[in-house]
Amino acid sequence: MSNAPLDLIAANLRRERDRTGMSLSEVAKKAGVAKSTLSQLESGAGNPSVETLWALGVALGVPFSRLVEPAVPRVQVIRAGEGPVIHSEQAHYSATLLAACRPGTKHDIYWLALEPGGARESLPHVPGSVEHMIVASGRCLAGLADDPIELGPGDYIVYPGDLPHICKALEPGTTAMMVMEHTV
Repeated sequence: MSNAPLDLIAANLRRERDRTGMSLSEVAKKAGVAKSTLSQLESGAGNPSVETLWALGVALGVPFSRLVEPAVPRVQVIRAGEGPVIHSEQAHYSATLLAACRPGTKHDIYWLALEPGGARESLPHVPGSVEHMIVASGRCLAGLADDPIELGPGDYIVYPGDLPHICKALEPGTTAMMVMEHTV
């Protein structure tokens, strides 16, 4: 694990522990981890497993994602092979968080098949809409209409769906998974 995810996890753990008002000892006991382990994690040291972070999330009353997710900019791109990766101690398994659901939202999921030609120009959707897209094959331009980003296989982008946005294939046979998030 590089230092950036550890610093992020450290800051998120401290923020959530401060929010609850619990001491290091209380959180460690509730999570079933050593106080020294929690102290190391909050100082950006150590190498937390999925299981340790999950137990800490439960102890703090927050989803796992809240401990590993960075602050999200208005438009976010995660390139294939990037993102905060957490490894399991119990299996050949790793998880990369791309996005966590915001409270009070619903999701529509679409499979996109795109071919070169004109761009799909979308007018703003209902206020609060957010679009998430992962490119499966090919290359495309996607995102806000005034600043689209070139994406390839495995790349992830999230952008406000309530602003004008586009999607344009740059190669034949481009496919992508689109999740539209709406507030309810």
